[in-house]
Amino acid sequence: MRNRTIDVLDAVFTLGSFDMPPESKHVAIFIGILIYSSALLCNLVLLVVIAANRSLHEPMYLLLFNLSVNDLIGISGIVPRVVSDLLFEDRRIALPACVIQALCIHIYGGATLLLLSVMAFDRYVAICHPLRYHTIMTKGAVKKLIALSWIVDFLLVGVLFGLTLRFPFCKTVIAGIYCDNVSLLRLTCATDTTVNNVYGLFITAVFHGIGLFSVVFSYAWILFTCFKNKDRDSKAKALHTCATHLLVFLIYEFSGIIIVLVYRFPGSPPNLQKFMGMSFVIFPPSLNPIIYGVKTKEIRRKLREVFARTTVGIMGNSAAGV
Repeated sequence: MRNRTIDVLDAVFTLGSFDMPPESKHVAIFIGILIYSSALLCNLVLLVVIAANRSLHEPMYLLLFNLSVNDLIGISGIVPRVVSDLLFEDRRIALPACVIQALCIHIYGGATLLLLSVMAFDRYVAICHPLRYHTIMTKGAVKKLIALSWIVDFLLVGVLFGLTLRFPFCKTVIAGIYCDNVSLLRLTCATDTTVNNVYGLFITAVFHGIGLFSVVFSYAWILFTCFKNKDRDSKAKALHTCATHLLVFLIYEFSGIIIVLVYRFPGSPPNLQKFMGMSFVIFPPSLNPIIYGVKTKEIRRKLREVFARTTVGIMGNSAAGV
């Protein structure tokens, strides 16, 4: 197969699968549908609440809106396909669908770190330079930072896939349960992938370097400012606000670390490796809207208002029907 190229238009790959009995598959399908439905509902509710309330059209909520959009891209890129494969036991995937899935995963990973970096900068300005916050973090400036994050993400990921797709394909079997750039590269006829490997390490360093630097720099100054502040209420409010963002960042980073650790232990069950390989697009998108919904007072208040209006409307319709 190495010396025989595959026509790109006719390329159909075969994905790996979970090795489990039918009873366990039914449980896995149920859990997968439950996780995806919950993440979809929570993120969509958050998006609607932010979009429908002009009082939430502020820098922090605009960033949160884009983070939720990105979370939906990530979890939608993997979970529905994996559930479908378990349900119908059809693991074939055409090249365009495979590339789209891989793009969603890589775009999600890069945009998460870039958006969280902008959020860290936003918190830094709000707490360390409160008098200049509305001058620095105007809506226009925030929109430009958000647009820049997406543009940089698409450009870096686009070049990564351009380097991979320049090679013809010689193999059709993917070891993992979803497509990513590394899986696609292994299917090509390439004999020298040095450029791809170096560029892959480069963009990984760029994304994680920006993310770690922004968080460490911002929170070092935030902590320094908070400890200098003698007003206990202001200090507690600042730390509470930052704790939410920091928790979201740590969940994403720990999800990635777990993947690395699981694959470093040869004795770990293959199904565990495959499940944990999806953890970075399952845990953050599922937990982020809940964390922000619980921890952010304005969002909590708006959600209560929406719930109250919905309840009154239902009760009014019921009473009219009676």
